[in-house]
Amino acid sequence: MHVLVINAGSSSVKFTLFSKSNLQVVADGLVERIGLKETRLSYRMGDGSLTSRNVQVTDTRQAVALIADLLLDNDQKESRFQMEIAGIGHRVVHGGEWINRPVIIDSKVKQIIKDCFDLAPLHNPPNLSGIEACEDIFPDIAQVAVFDTAFHASIPEHAFLYGLPFQFYREDKIRRYGFHGTSHQYVSRSAAEFLNRPIEELKTISCHLGNGCSITAVDGGNSIDTSMGFTPLEGLVMGTRCGDIDPAIIFYLMSKKHLTHQKVNELLNKKSGLLGLAETESSDLRDIFEAQKAGKQQADTAVEVFTYRIKKYIGAYVFALGGVDTIVFTAGIGENAASVREMTCRGMDRLGIVLDPKKNAADQNGTREIQHQRSKVKILVIPTNEEKEIADQTLALLSGGES
Repeated sequence: MHVLVINAGSSSVKFTLFSKSNLQVVADGLVERIGLKETRLSYRMGDGSLTSRNVQVTDTRQAVALIADLLLDNDQKESRFQMEIAGIGHRVVHGGEWINRPVIIDSKVKQIIKDCFDLAPLHNPPNLSGIEACEDIFPDIAQVAVFDTAFHASIPEHAFLYGLPFQFYREDKIRRYGFHGTSHQYVSRSAAEFLNRPIEELKTISCHLGNGCSITAVDGGNSIDTSMGFTPLEGLVMGTRCGDIDPAIIFYLMSKKHLTHQKVNELLNKKSGLLGLAETESSDLRDIFEAQKAGKQQADTAVEVFTYRIKKYIGAYVFALGGVDTIVFTAGIGENAASVREMTCRGMDRLGIVLDPKKNAADQNGTREIQHQRSKVKILVIPTNEEKEIADQTLALLSGGES
């Protein structure tokens, strides 16, 4: 028996097929740079050899259909693995206050996901597209939604409320929800296991840095604050999202630039962040690094703004936690961009956060320590594995029968 995980994001779709017995990977792959030049499919099937090629994919539904084709036997018109799949787990970003745990997907759950489109415009729509594509292809297999917001349900009221009239929370549930919860939960637990310390004793700052970015303060395994808020727009500078701004800027743009609220929403979510600051054609940090090498000043500025915002949030969470035992870097940028880690940790010596340049720059994979021997704080790079966490939660739900 197996469990299939679909992670349909804002610019990529991942799939992983796990063995139910031990959660070992049977097959996995990725469609990345969706909507950008050179969209690419990479996957491993059966013998473990990697296959990679450019593909013509412009949206999430096409990407999921392409992934499904890899699992289809075209002669028999049915999945090679379909009769052995115990369930399909989907990453979903926003469930509002209605859903704060894994759930079996039905029409009500899909409606809640739709109702949250405005709260997560870059993610909930492709998340739902992934679900509906799998329902069409695998109609008899249980589909489970695992929500990014669930891990942050432990954030206390004083941290999730905004300085608005309380009626807007009471009536409209306007509050900080937080996202990337599946990743933050996985790496904070992995950090405790790697350091061989009880998670209940650890104060951890988890930095999930990818096309979307967030930082979470984790105290004893529980999220107590996180940088993303009511939507995934708040917090750090991201690939195309602006992160924290003065709300009055929105009124200024609407008045002075005659932008509609739809245009402002598109601007802040899809045309800002690294893309807007660097003035490049791509939001991918690898492309911005290439622009830096080519001498483009705006690319330098974008990276400086990006890393400074990360540093600010780490500092804030050190005080919110009352100290920190470990800082974790994870996700595509966090795991692979040594220069981002170096710029972020630069000048933090007096806080006991000291990076080792050689360890940081070493070309290594897997979980590793990169702090200097005189650092009081452990600095870890931990490859996130949201898919494994989703598979685990999916099987737990289907085995326990709770929803």
